[in-house]
Amino acid sequence: MNFLSNESPSTEISQSTSEEPLSVDSAVIHMRGVPVRVPSAKIQGRTVISTGKWLKTAVLPDEELIEGEAVPDPVSFISQLKETALTADIFTFAQRLPDKDPKYTYRFEWENFAIIPITTYSEWWEKRVDTNVRRAVKKAAKSGIVVKEAEFDDTFVKGIVGINNETPVRQGRKFWHYQKSFEDVKRENSTYAERNIFIGAYLREELIGYMRITTSDKVANVVQLLSMMQHYDKRPANALIAKAVEVCERRGLQHLLYYNYIYNDPKSSLTEFKRRNGFEPVLLPRYYVALSAKGKFAIALGLHQGLVKRIPKPLLSKLLKMRADWNARKLRTNESAAQE
Repeated sequence: MNFLSNESPSTEISQSTSEEPLSVDSAVIHMRGVPVRVPSAKIQGRTVISTGKWLKTAVLPDEELIEGEAVPDPVSFISQLKETALTADIFTFAQRLPDKDPKYTYRFEWENFAIIPITTYSEWWEKRVDTNVRRAVKKAAKSGIVVKEAEFDDTFVKGIVGINNETPVRQGRKFWHYQKSFEDVKRENSTYAERNIFIGAYLREELIGYMRITTSDKVANVVQLLSMMQHYDKRPANALIAKAVEVCERRGLQHLLYYNYIYNDPKSSLTEFKRRNGFEPVLLPRYYVALSAKGKFAIALGLHQGLVKRIPKPLLSKLLKMRADWNARKLRTNESAAQE
């Protein structure tokens, strides 16, 4: 599960050899853009955190960014997890590329990901993307946009801050990074520093879009892809993805992964954007292991994936549209008030 920008535990967890439960530490994660301190434990070199109120779930933060198999030996790992004092009802972990077929006998649900298999740039350009994407990338170049790998220095961070502060609402939702400080933006984008790749889209030397990629083994994970809405017509986002495919080929990476292909609405503009840019849906198993009677009960009733998954799709689509309309009206009202 991805929490982005999570911080490491403040202290190491002591591995007790006595009969007492292994000690519990704490870690800071970012949920909806807000830092939250949660209980954590160290197991076989992996940090496990516990989140939730009524139903507590143990997960590995930024699981998809871990190098190597996240849980190499689930039986041993879960046994040690139960020995800790970490309070949790369910433990969940996902299988990683390239292993698509379920390897374990635990209860699992298929989790969808948006992935571009990397062969060659020309294969992506000629066979995977829509014609309108090829036009968009060419339009970006004709509009004067230059896309290139960038150094993560203070100038680049200031550019990110400028992009973040363009609008408080994106895709019909409150934008979590709006008005974050320079220091917060720099710290949050400095995690996994040795494995980060930053790509910038520049217009007359101004950063108008950027992409942060974090590699894990042979997978390039898109952690952030953002561009200024005022320059949407110049198609910087399409140009950034094109450059990312080129970079992946050059570095010998095998997959470009952009998190979920479908979130709640299969007809969303984000899903359509990914499809047009050559991403395809890939299903990987996510396992759920009950650690308590409550966890076993929740899994049996299908409550382990959260209440949102229980809402009928037609109703959920209406609720999402209502939220988007409300945020758009609120933004227009605030802009009108600022101009008076």
